[in-house]
Amino acid sequence: MTGAEAVEQAILKRRAVRAFLPDPVDPTLVRRLIELAARAPSGTNMQPWKLRVVGSQSRARLETALITALEAGERPGAEEYRYYPERFREPYLSRRRKVGWDLYGLLGVAKGDTAGMLRQTAANLRFFDAPVALMLTIDRDLEIGSWLDLGMFIENLLIAAQGHGLDSCPQAIFAQFHPIVRRELAIPEDEIVVCGIAIGKADPDAPANRLVPEREPIEGFTTWLD
Repeated sequence: MTGAEAVEQAILKRRAVRAFLPDPVDPTLVRRLIELAARAPSGTNMQPWKLRVVGSQSRARLETALITALEAGERPGAEEYRYYPERFREPYLSRRRKVGWDLYGLLGVAKGDTAGMLRQTAANLRFFDAPVALMLTIDRDLEIGSWLDLGMFIENLLIAAQGHGLDSCPQAIFAQFHPIVRRELAIPEDEIVVCGIAIGKADPDAPANRLVPEREPIEGFTTWLD
């Protein structure tokens, strides 16, 4: 396989995995993935990303606190940044609904099944039982350009993981629970909790991992100019 083919395969195989095997990942490999991710471009080489590798003790405390809040019906705080628009419109509304119900269909969670949705949310807050749990933050005073740089860092990390035979899932849910994440991971107030990332090997028998979201043909979003 050529270098170009290997890169293409890593991009094509990467998708959000929502159930992982317990197989451990060598910490040396985790370090290498982070080094590769840090080769992402950034405006004037600011390198605005901040990453925490969540070890077993910190993770146990974090997950316990998150699940306790979830079971108590607590949503400790609104996201500190707006990921989605206040009002969805087409074509984004249909795409969002389809991937959501496709996932819940695979999980056997019907519309209105509050208990089933809570189970899936709890799995999300446990990093889907992945062996590697990461938390991403960014300095509060940085602007949108630095957020773009952070996104490229995250994509580098996901593709590098795939290239090394590992699966992943970026997880925005932690932004909704940022007060708990901040407290348990000792994140200062001048950083915004952006997302978590789960990394490991996908459980091939998990129904959720059969989800393959559709992609628009390039004609739907590309304009070719003479």
